[in-house]
Amino acid sequence: MGDQAWFYLVSLSSVFLCFFLYKKLFTKTDNKNLPPGPPSWPIIGHLHLIKVPVHRTLQKFSYTYGPIFSLKFGSHPVIVVSSPQLLEECFSKNDIVFANRPHLLVGKHLGYNDTGLAFAAYGPHWRNLRRVTTLKFFSTNRLNAFQHLRREEAVYLVKDLFNASRSAPAKVEMKDRLLALSFNSVMRMATGKRYFGTDVENFEEAEKFRGIICDIFEASGAGNPNDFIKFLRWIDFKGSEKKFKSLQERTDFFLQKILDEIRDQRKATGVVGQTLMDELLDFQEAEPAHYTDTLIKANISTILLAGTDTSSSNTEWALALLFNHPEVLKKAKEEIETNIGYDRFVEESDMSKLPYIQCIVNESLRIQPVSPLLCPHLSSEDCVIGGYHIARGTMLLPNAWALNRDPKVWDDPTSFKPERFQGTKIGAYQFMPFGMGRRQCPGNTLANRVVNHSLAALIQCFEWERETEELIDMTEGLGITMPIKKPLEAICKPRKEMLHILTKF
Repeated sequence: MGDQAWFYLVSLSSVFLCFFLYKKLFTKTDNKNLPPGPPSWPIIGHLHLIKVPVHRTLQKFSYTYGPIFSLKFGSHPVIVVSSPQLLEECFSKNDIVFANRPHLLVGKHLGYNDTGLAFAAYGPHWRNLRRVTTLKFFSTNRLNAFQHLRREEAVYLVKDLFNASRSAPAKVEMKDRLLALSFNSVMRMATGKRYFGTDVENFEEAEKFRGIICDIFEASGAGNPNDFIKFLRWIDFKGSEKKFKSLQERTDFFLQKILDEIRDQRKATGVVGQTLMDELLDFQEAEPAHYTDTLIKANISTILLAGTDTSSSNTEWALALLFNHPEVLKKAKEEIETNIGYDRFVEESDMSKLPYIQCIVNESLRIQPVSPLLCPHLSSEDCVIGGYHIARGTMLLPNAWALNRDPKVWDDPTSFKPERFQGTKIGAYQFMPFGMGRRQCPGNTLANRVVNHSLAALIQCFEWERETEELIDMTEGLGITMPIKKPLEAICKPRKEMLHILTKF
């Protein structure tokens, strides 16, 4: 037998051996009661079935297999859950079991080897980061202390729109403006600096970082096969790891520059600021071995990523829904006229007087959730969910998109009805835009403040119309925070009752 024939024989035998070992090692169930799921392929599991947008694909699977079903991403077991009762089981009695995060490329590179708050494993390190971040950034006292900064950013937004439309109604693009608002609001609280807008000191540098933020969210969607198949990671399939490394280098350079500037300023002036980075530098001076530059950058990076694109996307979706439903926009305008009027600019502290605005924000989060799959969790030990055996090391994907559109949970779920949140008690596990349990997003209060206030300001200060009679396209784009595929544009005109305020900004 020739060398070539031997080569083909060995190759074919190797393929059959790999398939046999896969069946023996990875598909053996020991007769345990696993959640149902579609048939899987060797090696890749169900990755070939995961099409974008992923949340819609998983919703379709739930029609066949129910509100809890099994998948395999490569050899990694996954469960997808989309019912209030089952999610309550996950995040009440099994909350600690699912308090970990899976190890993904985004956490390795952008989370500084899973050391940031969003990616860290559950344990003393994570608990310390959570405590520090909550007390020093997200507490009511801290949010109130920085309220004037967020007001200034809302005024910047309104002023920019007024300048664009003061002489005549103008078509305005909202995505970049809303991203500037949310990013600057968080950035000023974290570092004391503005980085978006034509009036910032380092406009070119700010534009570069804006590109980094957009690239990060586009690259961080679920279902990256390199996360689950080692061979694909070895060859860097589609250059995924190369892209993450580049993003990490660019992000790290930007954050290290800010960190060095603040540290040098503190040394030169002796003045200690009140930003989160100042607080972390105080900790570094007391415990330099623990609070390293890497840990500080990881925490700041997590807050910037979690607190910027989510808020801007939520506001953009809410505006798009309002423009497609002028009757709802009219009702919101009437609420502002009645409870705030036009003698002054609406403030964050006024939000308790504007419950319908909150209903609009909640309904937009329900029908177009900015985190349709929430954040993935990882089980640290075996448990039982819905009567099914869930093995240790299983990744949990809570499908908020499917939950929010389930007719068993919501009446007329695909319709935009803010009134459903008026005077009705919504179950904790029925509506969970910020997650639940120990790993619930700690920035929900800040996000609500930014989105509610900016939405109220835009309604108070301007008249809005769609560019054409056609409804705005509500198709989802790519990215972990589910942006609108086509950035929102609308016709903006200053409200005449607010001219005496707008001309003073």
